[in-house]
Amino acid sequence: MSAQVSKISAVKLGLLVAWPAFWIGVPLKLVISLLLLAMGSHPWDMPGLAFLLLLSIPIDIWALNVSSKTVFLERLHVKAPDSAGLTIWWQSAFLNAIYLPIFYYVGDGAVSASKSMAAGILDFFKDIPVAERISIDLTLWGVPATIALLLLVLGWLYLFGRIVKRQAEMAVPVEGSFMSIVRLWDLMRVPADQPLMLTAITAVGVFAVVLLWAFMPVTTPHPHESEKKDVAKVPAVVKPTEVLQKTEKVIVRAEAAVQALEEKAATESGKDEKAKGKAPGKEPAKPSGNAAKAMKATAAPEHEPSHGPEDHKH
Repeated sequence: MSAQVSKISAVKLGLLVAWPAFWIGVPLKLVISLLLLAMGSHPWDMPGLAFLLLLSIPIDIWALNVSSKTVFLERLHVKAPDSAGLTIWWQSAFLNAIYLPIFYYVGDGAVSASKSMAAGILDFFKDIPVAERISIDLTLWGVPATIALLLLVLGWLYLFGRIVKRQAEMAVPVEGSFMSIVRLWDLMRVPADQPLMLTAITAVGVFAVVLLWAFMPVTTPHPHESEKKDVAKVPAVVKPTEVLQKTEKVIVRAEAAVQALEEKAATESGKDEKAKGKAPGKEPAKPSGNAAKAMKATAAPEHEPSHGPEDHKH
């Protein structure tokens, strides 16, 4: 075993390998995620998630291989086995299958317990203002939850570092100067046929762009009805000349309507005056023949002279 391997801790070795491997694979996984979104399949839902995880296997193996060999050569001065990336991948996959569920449930329980503990403490201090109460509550449950999550992360790094350290123990020490180690490092990461590598990378990029435009939907998707927002109406621009013209037209129409009403009222008043002037000059209607005779008969006794007893004396 190399002296450098025995001195380095498992947590540090795990972080030195896992962090670069993560960022090596992220760009390629983002390209796959964009292609899945263009196909209408979300990478965080099934079956898009299963397809993403399946395509991530060769990416993770390649990223772990590059990262582990670089760290072994640069920090530990040892040459990693050719199958180091594959071995580290399947052992870390087995570790994740066991540890990540524990990580999830323990982390969730730590957050819930911290929140309940903070709420119980604040129940004794009900006179605290709202702003200060929020800050104290966040501090009371945030600090223990953060510590618990950090301990879980450190536990995963320790176990992953033990896997990497086992591969480092099987590596072969590299003898030579620092420049020879740097040259070996460059030759390991960059192949000798660089034009072929550039052509391959360019072809893969062009193929990914063609797939993206091929899977892209023809029309832009519209937002769901629940996501529609009220669009603020822009007030119309006021033009003084148009407003004055419309106002003049309204005034002319109003004057014409008032004049028509006055003429109508004058016409109706003239008709009423004519009707009142003809009413006193009307002659009474002459009665009919029978009615005239009856009227004469009733009026005759009133005009005849009365005959007293003296008129019959002889």
